[in-house]
Parts: sequence; C-alpha cells; structure tokens
Amino acid sequence: MLPGMDDFDVVIVGGGAAGLSAALVLSRARRRVLVVDAAAPRNAPAAHMHGFLSRDGLPPSELLATGREEVAGYGGTVLADAVTGVERVGDLFRLRLAGGAQVSARRLVVATGLRDVLPDVAGLQARWARDVLHCPYCHGWEVRDRRIGVLGSDSPATVDYAQIVRQWSSDVVLFVPSDTLADTQRAELAARGVETVEGQVTAVAVTDDVLTGVELADGRCVSREVLFVPPRFEPHDALLEAIGCAKDDDGWVVKDGTGRTSVPGVWVAGNVANPRAQVVTAAGEGSAAAIAVNADLVADDVRAAVRTSLPAG
Repeated sequence: MLPGMDDFDVVIVGGGAAGLSAALVLSRARRRVLVVDAAAPRNAPAAHMHGFLSRDGLPPSELLATGREEVAGYGGTVLADAVTGVERVGDLFRLRLAGGAQVSARRLVVATGLRDVLPDVAGLQARWARDVLHCPYCHGWEVRDRRIGVLGSDSPATVDYAQIVRQWSSDVVLFVPSDTLADTQRAELAARGVETVEGQVTAVAVTDDVLTGVELADGRCVSREVLFVPPRFEPHDALLEAIGCAKDDDGWVVKDGTGRTSVPGVWVAGNVANPRAQVVTAAGEGSAAAIAVNADLVADDVRAAVRTSLPAG
C-alpha cells in the first residue's frame, strides 16, 4: 500500500544506483517521489563492487539498502513492485503496478538497467560474477597475476578487450574462432605475451566449485583460473518502447546529456540507455537526470503560477 497518495511529481522505475540517486536528489528538492523497484539488480551475483570512490569493496546490496534509507529520510517512497503498463493521461503519466495499484506522475525517470546475455557455453552462467567476469575495471585487481582467459569472438573489439585484460596479468590466453585474427593482430598479441587459442569453446571445466579450464570442441582443455567474457547487452526497455521513445541504430534509447528522451517528460539513467555505465557512473547519471527533471518541473510551476495570478477575464 502507498502512504495515502497515488499522485507524485516523479515516479522512478528502477531502484538501483541510478534510480536511487535520482530519488535522493529529487526528494531533497522537496518533490513527491516514488521509486518502483522490482528488486532484480544486474549486479546481484557480485560479492563486491569496485571503483566507487569511498565505497570500494562494498557489497552492492549494502549500497542499495543505504540508498533506500537515505531516500526515505527525505520523504521519498520506495515500493517493492513492478510497472506493468503506462499511458499518458493529459499532462500526467498513469502507471499500473503488478501489485494492483495505479499511480500518476508529472515526470518519469526510467532506470531499469539491462541483462547480460552470455555466449552459449556450458557452465558459463553458473560461474557468472564468480570466476567468469566481464569488466576488468570492476574485477581485474581481484584476479591480478592469475591464469586468465578471454573468451573472444569474430568482433574486431575482441583483440582490444584482450589487450586491456593483459594489464592485470602476464598470463592471458585469448580464445577465438578459427581464422578470425589478422596477422597484425597476432603480432600485437604476441608482442605483449598474449597466447591465442583458436577453435570453438564448448564448456568451462570446474573442479570442487572452482573454474579450472576452458574446453574446446576438439577435445583440448586449456588450464585457466579466470575467464573474462564480453556479454551481449539487452536493455530492460519495454516500458520505454511502450511510451514511444526513439531508439538509435544500435537499438538503444536516444537521450541527451541529462538523460532526456524523445518523449516529453521522460528521462533515462544508467544501464537501460548506457551499457558501459558502472555503478558510480549510473549514480552520476541519476543525479544529472534528477536535476534536469526538477528544472523542468520548476518551469511548469512557474507557468502555472503565472496563469493563476492573472486577473480573471
């Protein structure tokens, strides 16, 4: 149940770092704010987050719990629920929630994140965020100097990714499909001591709940302790599609520097529109969106005040 109201200045969909950061700024700006959070954060499998100044090494769940408390301390409401539908009714957005409630908002901030789609390799998903990782800046320090593998593809970005991972260990093996590397790429990898293994990767080997190697279709098993895998990103953007937000050629919602979308009154923040945003980046985007949203609401408030102050007739 909502605390005696269903009309808000801003409804924020998504209670991760981006959504809670937006809620904190807007609550402190004395706006009526509701965060609807489905409680399925992308980084839930991760034991710790890194690269967030003053919060390095903190479990993600603790950051979110603290954020919810801070938002509530300024009068914001965080509701564990999911948005199932949205429509424009006059100047307001009307949202239907899975729990049966309906709420309205003058503005929307969508911070619903994305999902990581991993390659079809046996055992990969079960090791995700443990010893199968995707972001060297998030996890590289923790696995430094270990035997690291990089699961590549036929994308030109594969070699660049492997060269970045090489920063954390001198023992790196790049697994790539056969006949995908150019001679210059082979030379660059060899120059920094990155070994290449060509062929189809079929599974990861695990012993006593620890990753021990990478298996190939030809029967080889290459000993590795850690495997970096660049996943395919799919944004949780069904709500933005339903509202009619424009997308770019790569399928991501178009936004300006504050997160404003093509639909008036709708902003985005975090991974739903920026696949590269780390936790600290997502939090910053939430803050930037909130400041822009509040300025937009103030402009509305000024227009409304002028109308009511004009003499009748």
